[in-house]
Amino acid sequence: MIITETDRLIIRNWREADRELAYEINSDEAVMEFFPFRRNREEANAFFERVQSMIAETGLGFYALELKASGEALGFCGLAQTNHLEPFVPAGTVEIGWRLAARYWGKGFVSEAARALLAYGFETLALDQIVSFAVHNNIRSTSVMERIGMHRVEGGDFDHPGVPDTYPHLQRHVLYRLTAAEWRALQ
Repeated sequence: MIITETDRLIIRNWREADRELAYEINSDEAVMEFFPFRRNREEANAFFERVQSMIAETGLGFYALELKASGEALGFCGLAQTNHLEPFVPAGTVEIGWRLAARYWGKGFVSEAARALLAYGFETLALDQIVSFAVHNNIRSTSVMERIGMHRVEGGDFDHPGVPDTYPHLQRHVLYRLTAAEWRALQ
């Protein structure tokens, strides 16, 4: 199932051939620097199956990114409901998020995919807003948020309820938002 395409990317549901990449990006120390866990093979397989199933059932989820030129998967970027962050983000709010294998960093793939998914979210899905959040000092992610037109929500910083107290440096998150009206004004 193809969600959308860009000049260089196909944004689609995961395929069985992508399973190894799901493990790679979920276990890599650099990719997972701002997460309190690394997934082992079994946990990465469960993540892969959960995301693949969610996309097939709802149309929302963290979609695989495929290079058109080679057919190679490089990571994910997607739209998913944030039903786990109340009261910081209302249930049902859609977030945009991403994760790439480190060898693909710095080539603009996330920004390219995220822009296409913002268009998909606002034009096709008729969403009112899309949010994103990251650990407060995750400059790589917050820079992408700003590049794609999102703005930091004043007073929106929060301690992520899913981050254990044993990782205090990963608890504080910043919240970014883009409304449909703001997105249209940028076009």
